[in-house]
Amino acid sequence: MNSPLRDAMARANMTSSRLARVCGVDPKTVDRWLANPSREPHARHRSAASQALGEEETVLWPSAQQLVKSGPDRELVQMYPYRSAAPASLWRQLIRGTARELTFAGYTNYFLWLEHANFGSLLRQKAASGVQVRFILGEPGHPVTRQRELEEGVPLSLSTRIEVTLSELAKLRDTSIEARFETAHVSLSVFRFDDDMIVTPLLPGRIGHDAPMMHLRRAQDDGVFDRFAGHVEDLWAKGRDVWAIPAAEVVDHAQT
Repeated sequence: MNSPLRDAMARANMTSSRLARVCGVDPKTVDRWLANPSREPHARHRSAASQALGEEETVLWPSAQQLVKSGPDRELVQMYPYRSAAPASLWRQLIRGTARELTFAGYTNYFLWLEHANFGSLLRQKAASGVQVRFILGEPGHPVTRQRELEEGVPLSLSTRIEVTLSELAKLRDTSIEARFETAHVSLSVFRFDDDMIVTPLLPGRIGHDAPMMHLRRAQDDGVFDRFAGHVEDLWAKGRDVWAIPAAEVVDHAQT
């Protein structure tokens, strides 16, 4: 029995007949997928089922990645044309499953508070359990930030979104959670969850949810995962503690 597929169908209230229609196959084919966990659907059918059920293909068919990945690109679990196209459950699974390290190196990290209920409480729980939780933020009003704001041209500015994150983090100052300012990641967001990672390279003039998104899983030394992890550590080493910077200095950036 393919338990992940069965459970995902139950959560989505999806019958075999409905899933078959979505995927363009016979209901008996879906029944065979359920009965035999080693039976791998065609790539287009896996993709359709993944979208319909709100789960990654490699969750529904764990061996699917190994079927097509044998070289350095085996660290690529899944690729999405937009961050908003990823299943909402992916972020929850990664955050909740983290036992050692959570690093949020998005320029604003604003969407995390917006899209995930009780996100602050979850971070507090993770920090209390010994997980290292870090945020790397762009600096409000900084020239790099203002240039990106001009490119985006949206009413809700980067600086405002960063300020929202700072406001939420201020509620967690009694925990071990750390946060630093850095501006070198204005066009590349990296989020680490132990040995899983989400990377979103931002395109000119587009905001975060329009960015392509890669889900990586560490499988080798000095691979793609380690390259991005090294980038994050460089950002952290160069960053400045957000609570150590006088508020007046941040305000000066915005006014100059």
